[in-house]
Amino acid sequence: MDWLLDLGNTRLKATVHDGGRIGEVLALAHGEPGFEQRLAAALDGWPLPRRALMASVASPDLAARVQAIAARAGVVVEPVHTRAEAAGVRIAYADPSRLGVDRFLTLLAARRRADRAWLVVGVGTALTLDLMAPGGLHVGGLIAPSPDLMRTALAGRSARLPADGGETLDFATDTLDALASGCQAAALGLVDVGLARATRRLGEAPALLLAGGGAPALLPALVHRHDHAPHLVLEGLAAFAAG
Repeated sequence: MDWLLDLGNTRLKATVHDGGRIGEVLALAHGEPGFEQRLAAALDGWPLPRRALMASVASPDLAARVQAIAARAGVVVEPVHTRAEAAGVRIAYADPSRLGVDRFLTLLAARRRADRAWLVVGVGTALTLDLMAPGGLHVGGLIAPSPDLMRTALAGRSARLPADGGETLDFATDTLDALASGCQAAALGLVDVGLARATRRLGEAPALLLAGGGAPALLPALVHRHDHAPHLVLEGLAAFAAG
């Protein structure tokens, strides 16, 4: 039995994994008061693992704090880093360390689901697309601002463009709605471009798999068949642990 920890920009997700499906997921916002106490209490109630693995895109200081909390429970947490090849996936980057570990693990998770062509879309702080061919070869990816980051960037340049609010519409007649609609449409447009390029590249349409905290906001507007995997990084950690 393993502990799996996904330390993101806003939340820590953690679960106990026994070799099958991942278990119930603990999700804690690490920017909120009492985060360390709640995490310590949760880990104290978990059985001691064979090993504990953590993927982190957060600051090294926060990762060290999480490792220290686990150490007080008698568990050494091993950081996972991107590799050139793992669990049947071969990374396209000449320098694998330049591929974020979250993107790396989502590819492992997709490969574990099925050996086929995948376009994996991560919607977090950034909007990322990664294409994987059948056989586990990572073709490459795209990175852009997520809709939330687009809104934040626009608000930072103009006091008249708020960072939140508004409804998504085909064509808006209000600035708030226009902002919400335009930023969502930009993200959907990148997914469309990615799918079209992937189909030309591979000669077949890849399966579309979405993950990340911002994915639910895009799902109702997607016109393509897709799967939503809210814990895809944890699934990737499970695949990494299995080898």
